Amino acid sequence: MREASAFHPENLNLFIASTVLLLVAPPVYALLNYIVLGRTLYYVPYLSPIHPGRVITTFIGLDVVVGIITGNGGARVANADATPSELSTGRALLRASILLQVLSFFLFVLLEAVFHRRCQKAGILAPKPTPEANKQANKIRSVLYLMYISSAIISSRHIFRVVEVWQGRDGYLETHEWPLYIFDGLFMFVNALMLNIWHPMKYLPNDNKIYLSKDGTTERLGPGWEDSRSFLISLIDPFDLLGLLLGRRKDKFWEREDEHPIVGQEILKPNKEDAIASKL
Repeated sequence: MREASAFHPENLNLFIASTVLLLVAPPVYALLNYIVLGRTLYYVPYLSPIHPGRVITTFIGLDVVVGIITGNGGARVANADATPSELSTGRALLRASILLQVLSFFLFVLLEAVFHRRCQKAGILAPKPTPEANKQANKIRSVLYLMYISSAIISSRHIFRVVEVWQGRDGYLETHEWPLYIFDGLFMFVNALMLNIWHPMKYLPNDNKIYLSKDGTTERLGPGWEDSRSFLISLIDPFDLLGLLLGRRKDKFWEREDEHPIVGQEILKPNKEDAIASKL
């Protein structure tokens, strides 16, 4: 898109698309981190600060707001017929969007850190006596480290974008190509390459009903995390602060772990044909 825009400088639509895509690209890369953290919280539900399923909806919701603001700001700045007032408004919108993006991602990293700290305090990541017992701790640790590295790369790109937007159209970063290839292209390539080589999901179960017992070694098949609230309410209040105020109790299924089979030892229920055959 950027190359096509460079060879067709008179095409306003290409220029707008190139500008907007550069600004809204981080949410696409951040989405994988949202998904991975959500799945990790499903795996260790008793240490999750929020409903695991709300990690994606909450932060994607914020990114959608960022995208809308970015699109409006980018269109105003790229319009050659815009008045000085419209250009000023466009720049203000771009600055607001990039700051909101940085704040949103900071809150996400903070959520990672809170979960990591809880794992350490609960002894989930503590060394175990045997390699087999350490297996689950190593999985969680690997996922957390991958997310930290990926978050650091994405945050570095955010910082680059903040400086670029604040410098304006005549700034060094806007008038020189090499920073874009380093702080944007290379950083995102390294992030994508890392997550493809060490894919975080290979350390987590495919079924989000599988959770890790509080002993830190045993995987069990539970009912999954359920939320009786409507989707809209849970989206607005992912931490269930209203529930805490009202004293509403949530189903802590992990406290009844003896009711849940150990993964690999599930008792298979006979299907209808087997049940009929057994009566014959």
